[in-house]
Amino acid sequence: MLPVTADDHLPGPVAVLANPTAGRGRHRALLPRLLDGLAAAGRPVRLLPASSPAEAEAACRAAVADGAGALVTIGGDGTVHRALQAVAGTDVPFGPIPAGTGNDFALDTGFPADPLAAADVMTSALRDGRSRPVDLARMTGADGVVRWYGAVLGAGFDAIVNERANRMRWPRGPRRYDLAILVELARLRPRHYSLRLDGVPHELDAVLVAVGNCPTYGGGMRICPDADPTDGLLDVVVAGRVDRRTLIRVKPRIYQGTHLSHPLVASFRARTVELTAAGITTYADGERSLDLPVTITAVPGALRLLR
Repeated sequence: MLPVTADDHLPGPVAVLANPTAGRGRHRALLPRLLDGLAAAGRPVRLLPASSPAEAEAACRAAVADGAGALVTIGGDGTVHRALQAVAGTDVPFGPIPAGTGNDFALDTGFPADPLAAADVMTSALRDGRSRPVDLARMTGADGVVRWYGAVLGAGFDAIVNERANRMRWPRGPRRYDLAILVELARLRPRHYSLRLDGVPHELDAVLVAVGNCPTYGGGMRICPDADPTDGLLDVVVAGRVDRRTLIRVKPRIYQGTHLSHPLVASFRARTVELTAAGITTYADGERSLDLPVTITAVPGALRLLR
């Protein structure tokens, strides 16, 4: 068990990044109550202005640079992802209030699913000056760009579907993603990956490669079911030369994490993962990220959680 510690930054103001459109806006009315709850810790609460993902990330970086004592997000994994770029590797504690469509990082790191209950946990931690360290994954692109993620990086069929959906202008809403799945299922083919795990090379053909710091992505799919964000390691799950019919049959098993028993699915564990394939843009915490090749490293204790 990693230690619970007091944090020197805690006397500063609490910066809050809220995404009012997260979870299709179903928690928007809770914002005043959540802010009041956080203020009960006895410190100023500052709501960060942001009208786009880029502005959100910039606002978080500025808040940390200006001496924020803590950073809290109200939203889903995409909102968390933006905030992580600012707090990773610092001693500024972080709290993800789950209010999005996908809240995988918050739930996998032990926060309640109810936003008000999660805020209460963070308020107690703020009041007591308490935080817990967890790992993050640091990825570095071929051009030296560094990004951080908390949950899972997808670099196969899942990432390709996301890329397809993001290019589509019709239909709107979740049907766009469903249509992207159908299009990419029709085009499904294994791709060649070069994988180095702690320096050991692996050449393989696969339709899906996921690298997890936490077990779940996509709103509760346990793609890396044995991943532990406190063990200093990354879990790598590979679905090999899987055809369309098999992929459709196996997908429901991912929600229970039982897909690892399938003979075409393999899992590995490593501190550093070097991943190469042609024409793949990765998605980390559900957000469009770096093109392959990337190097991903587990960084123990890179984040301090308000728990």
